Amino acid sequence: MTHRIYKMSFASVYPLYVAKAERKGRTRAEVDRIILWLTGFSPEAFAAQLADKTDFETFFAQAPRLNPARAEIKGVVCGVRVEEIEDPLMREIRYLDKLIDELAKGKAMEKILRA
Repeated sequence: MTHRIYKMSFASVYPLYVAKAERKGRTRAEVDRIILWLTGFSPEAFAAQLADKTDFETFFAQAPRLNPARAEIKGVVCGVRVEEIEDPLMREIRYLDKLIDELAKGKAMEKILRA
């Protein structure tokens, strides 16, 4: 089963991530730092993904280097434990959701980026 989000443009959801962070006093730069940490995109390559309106499936498929430390991301997003999600693409999307949640909850960047 293909989830609807897989074909959604990452660029259409990105402003929602930024808005969530900014409502809690965090910044777009922090959101970008999280996304670059998770995916390995350079700032330029990330900007190109947004400009191309790449869908989530392609966005994660083209990520240069998914951060190995992302396996340390644990917890619940949308009522589901991220570490128990079997679909690899959905797990990547939920990892990102969890990181943005942690940012919005005021967690320190070092902790969010599993430093």
